[in-house]
Amino acid sequence: MYIPSETRYQTMPFHRSGRSGLLFPAVSLGLWHNFGDTGDYQNMKAMIHTAFDNGITHFDLANNYGPANGAAERNFGAILREDFRGYRDEMIISTKAGYEMWPGPYGNWGSRKSMLASLDQSLERLGIDYVDIFYSHRMDPDTPLEETMSALATAVNAGKALYAGLSRYDAETMKKAEAILRRLNVPYVINQDRFSLFDRTIEHNGVMEASMELGKGMIIFSPLAQGLLSDRYLNGIPENSRIRTDGRFLKENSLTAETLNRIRLLSDLAASRSQTLAQMALAYVLSKPAVTTVLIGASRPSQILDNIKAVENTVFSSRELSRIGEITGIAG
Repeated sequence: MYIPSETRYQTMPFHRSGRSGLLFPAVSLGLWHNFGDTGDYQNMKAMIHTAFDNGITHFDLANNYGPANGAAERNFGAILREDFRGYRDEMIISTKAGYEMWPGPYGNWGSRKSMLASLDQSLERLGIDYVDIFYSHRMDPDTPLEETMSALATAVNAGKALYAGLSRYDAETMKKAEAILRRLNVPYVINQDRFSLFDRTIEHNGVMEASMELGKGMIIFSPLAQGLLSDRYLNGIPENSRIRTDGRFLKENSLTAETLNRIRLLSDLAASRSQTLAQMALAYVLSKPAVTTVLIGASRPSQILDNIKAVENTVFSSRELSRIGEITGIAG
């Protein structure tokens, strides 16, 4: 029987999500990859155990995480039942709805029908009564924003979610959604978006600024740019790389000579900070005042242990920031 480490809260920093009362670990575990039906179940358990033993209390899912759709929730739910029956109150479990989930017109986007049916299905797969955060996974151009936000309100008011979140909303729509949710007295606490050393769009399009202005936290996904910001590709593409086995998200043509040179230069800078490239990339994300927590993905427990070391040094000198700008070609 799994017994969590007694020292699990000794080293992980916890950050408040905006002006809410909810605290997140600096590092959260995303179950987008490696928790579907193609993964090894015992390895999944080992990763969840390792994460929890080291202070990662937040586990991020969505209805369509797999493969196949729903598999990550189903597998995580099994792990909860087998190993975490007495620890649910020490966890933040989140899920989302908004991407295609089942056939027909009701398994996609942000209608009340789709959102609330999806949440019920997620709770059944997870085997729990509520999630801590229920997200609108993406903006729906065809459904009134009031309808999607009212679905989040219904989920919270029914006790099926404690908080609401928004994922990949632009700044203008986020502000409109916040006004609706505030009027409905819904505790909307966090925004999810992509951010990394290679993609700093939200620093310049108003999303980070709006999140701070509204008092909302930010949770960052793809902080390692689908693995580019690691030592995985410093010496070419490994045979078992996801680029070769699953090209949906990172394409082989992404690894241009210019990109590889930038990765090597960033790795050298990380070494001067006594960090791996992945640790420095995560630390950079965590150095931003708007960021509450950063989502990591993992294929084995050792990756989790390596990544959480990023919290040991999240301070960057002006010289280091200048060098990062020179290497990436992105002004800070």
